[in-house]
Amino acid sequence: MGLKGGPTQDEVMAVSLAKLGIRPGDRVVDVGCGTGKVAIAASRVAEHVYAIDRRPEAVAYARGEAAAAGAGNIEFFEGDAVDILPGIDRLDAAFVGGSRRLPEVLDLLAATVRGRIVVNAVMVETLYEAIRSMQRLGIFVEAVHLQVSRSAAIAGGVMFKPQNPVYVIVGGAGCS
Repeated sequence: MGLKGGPTQDEVMAVSLAKLGIRPGDRVVDVGCGTGKVAIAASRVAEHVYAIDRRPEAVAYARGEAAAAGAGNIEFFEGDAVDILPGIDRLDAAFVGGSRRLPEVLDLLAATVRGRIVVNAVMVETLYEAIRSMQRLGIFVEAVHLQVSRSAAIAGGVMFKPQNPVYVIVGGAGCS
């Protein structure tokens, strides 16, 4: 199935998860969970993962992927993260893979996340919005630009085909 907007590239997910620094016992949220790939990966370490997406087809797909992976510690929510996040009492880390209301989402996360917040962006406008919001909140740590290229056969040899670049924006409590 080709769910629009996903899945997150393995290499990008690896960097994002490393920046999140999830530890056993952590409670993590995946905002804009899409295919559920990041939520499933986080669930292997975290105690509990909250996966949020506004698209019913994304939540249904992610639920199926989580069930197939045996990830029983993921709780799924369909709806706007701005409406859902206030109902989650404690978070140790947050991954934002998509949000139409990013400044509002970051406001809520900055008030509840005890560790790192990582935003993935493919659009320069989202990169700018994430950095500016995190700076305003006093939580901006860094932004990383990732360009992944994969090998492909060509004329009996090997070339590299570039994938779309992704920005990984990192923020966290007690950072400035």
